[in-house]
Amino acid sequence: MSRDVAILKPDGTPFPPVQPGKAKALANNSNVPYDAADNYGDHMAAWQPYLWSVDGEKNIYRDRIVSRIRDIERNDGWASGGITRIVDNVIGATFRPVAKPDYRSLALYSGNKGFDADWADEFGRAVEASWRRWADDPAKYCDAQRSLTVPQMLRLAYRHKVIDGDALAVLHWLPERVGMGRARYCTSIQLIDPDRLSNPQLRFDQQTMRGGVEVDPRFDVAVAYWIRKAHQGDWFSAAQSVTWERIQRETSWGRPIVVHDFERDRTPQHRGAGGVLTPVLQRLKMLVKYDAVELDAAILNAVFGAYIESPFDHNLVAEALGDDGNLPQYQTDRAAFHKEHRTVLGGAKMPILYPGERITSVSAARPTSNFAEFEHAALRNVSAALGISAEQLSQDWSRTNYSSARAALLEAWKTLARRRNDFAVNFASPIYGAFLEEVMEVDDLPMPSGQVPDYLECRTEYCRVKWMGPGRGWIDPVDEKAGAILGIDAGLSTLEMECAEQGLELEEVLDQRAREIKMFEDRGIALPSWAQDAVPAREAAKKPQNPEPT
Repeated sequence: MSRDVAILKPDGTPFPPVQPGKAKALANNSNVPYDAADNYGDHMAAWQPYLWSVDGEKNIYRDRIVSRIRDIERNDGWASGGITRIVDNVIGATFRPVAKPDYRSLALYSGNKGFDADWADEFGRAVEASWRRWADDPAKYCDAQRSLTVPQMLRLAYRHKVIDGDALAVLHWLPERVGMGRARYCTSIQLIDPDRLSNPQLRFDQQTMRGGVEVDPRFDVAVAYWIRKAHQGDWFSAAQSVTWERIQRETSWGRPIVVHDFERDRTPQHRGAGGVLTPVLQRLKMLVKYDAVELDAAILNAVFGAYIESPFDHNLVAEALGDDGNLPQYQTDRAAFHKEHRTVLGGAKMPILYPGERITSVSAARPTSNFAEFEHAALRNVSAALGISAEQLSQDWSRTNYSSARAALLEAWKTLARRRNDFAVNFASPIYGAFLEEVMEVDDLPMPSGQVPDYLECRTEYCRVKWMGPGRGWIDPVDEKAGAILGIDAGLSTLEMECAEQGLELEEVLDQRAREIKMFEDRGIALPSWAQDAVPAREAAKKPQNPEPT
């Protein structure tokens, strides 16, 4: 006997029956024009993500995500190696500025024709010399903590950005450090752990407070930052860890005080929430577990190589473990037999078995045969999220030929170059601009005669700069250098562009070539082929030019 079952509403009345045509339309998902909007199918019905705001979806879960990323970066070689590859390719060992003041704009603004290419070159070299004096100071007065040079601080700040999602620094003015044998400049950088940037007393985000960033609600622009006086994990600074300090973003005349950079996914966004590992963190953790299980299994197989089988009855085992504690006579005889028969041949023990015993070996079936392929596929997924090639992540180039390696590295280079530019614009250049403001007052920089605009009037023009990081490198130096020469000869590239791709500065390269030619000549050594054409050109330049006839 069958009975109809009715589904009741909250008020106890049954739902109206569904029309057959409508039920069929729902089943076939014909009521929506896009599969992505399907709300009834087996594949999409359970997929109902919430539509969060960008700050709402990041700031709440930021600490949990970052703590997990740090844990896996500390304890997993793949994660640690991937982070290191990114930092080394974006920042490298000597991340430095190449001053490129906008002399055309300065000349147009001031009406002074002395702002030309020659002045820009001379001004740039002087500023770069001042930068080296400050940034590479062995006493490290550029660092408020006096522990790192500026390139080292930039590398550490970018590592924070890659792992934590934020790079954060405060620029201090410390005139008390200036003096004979001490600092020349008052500007000093203090790197801040992004964990310390948070809402006072850990309050929820509000209209004017987003993850420790105080904003002007009219345009969502950051105006100040709330930073703990100590990290919440420092038990010895408990009082300071529950005290926040409000630091303005910049001074009244525009000098940056807080420098904050993060990867922006949407707008308006005010914090980063985890770095490049966030999208693949779950899969990477699963790979770590799988790798550990396979390794444990392989170790057990190696240790437990064989065992001895005995006709010892299971009932006797139960009897032996009874309350009386007496072992059967058979087990006692076996133990005595193996104790007395210890035959050794050439240092190796030769087992003599007791009657009824036999040796059985263990078949080492782990790690599984498809483990390497699975690991390779998983690392390809992780490398895609990191923006580097799978070969760079795994350091395994055995499956790669020249064409595939070059294609992979070129694609990775696009992402790495974009990341370098973003970090330079949002973090390194504000520091450079603050330092240049002081240099314009302290050092005697070359300036053209006549009307010269003040730094604050033309900050953008004076601060124009390019940042030099590590070079792209070569896969096949012969072919790639030949291609670079063809590009220069065809006018599709320049020496400066080719040098920059290899992390070199054109003027330094040319000066070094001139010195090397002179060293060959001073020692009476025949010039190499690349220098033979340079000598006639140099001699011709030294000859006085014939004056034009009157």
